[in-house]
Amino acid sequence: MAAEKDQQKDAEAEGLSATTLLPKLIPSGVGREWLERHRAAIRPWGAFVDQRCFSRPRNLGELCQRLVRNVEYYQSNYVFVFLGLIVYCVVTSPMLLVALAVFFGACYILYLRTLQSKLVLFGREVSPAHQYAMAGAVSFPFFWLAGAGSAVFWVLGATLVVIGSHAAFHQIEAVDGEELQMEPV
Repeated sequence: MAAEKDQQKDAEAEGLSATTLLPKLIPSGVGREWLERHRAAIRPWGAFVDQRCFSRPRNLGELCQRLVRNVEYYQSNYVFVFLGLIVYCVVTSPMLLVALAVFFGACYILYLRTLQSKLVLFGREVSPAHQYAMAGAVSFPFFWLAGAGSAVFWVLGATLVVIGSHAAFHQIEAVDGEELQMEPV
């Protein structure tokens, strides 16, 4: 018990606590800016799942209008729904977890190896891109056995169904400055 606390203190001293690990894993740049922008644009989840705001569209025109407006309005929420479905798919598939562990383990070993010295194979220096391609090639059989292809299509299909149904049945909220539209009688 005391050894675990000492290890945790050492990890926190090195900057590896659970609260700081994720931001350090995402390097500064385009990916981090994209994630920050989407996190800042998330609409309230209470309004996103409010059951009173769901109804059947009256006609095809209203359906199309709802789809376009809700996808624009709830875009960041939909991104996180998609990421949640990816996490669900990975966590519920043990073989996919093993394949991902093999891939990221190989990448980490290559990363550590390049910190020590350049990787030379058959008298030629191997570039980092080629090293990661080799890691992918080594882990490809594991992804094949895990059914990664079907997992990708499951995630895409589930995302289309969940987001499409939400966007189609969630009523459009009135936006200030929008002109009134008259319904034909």
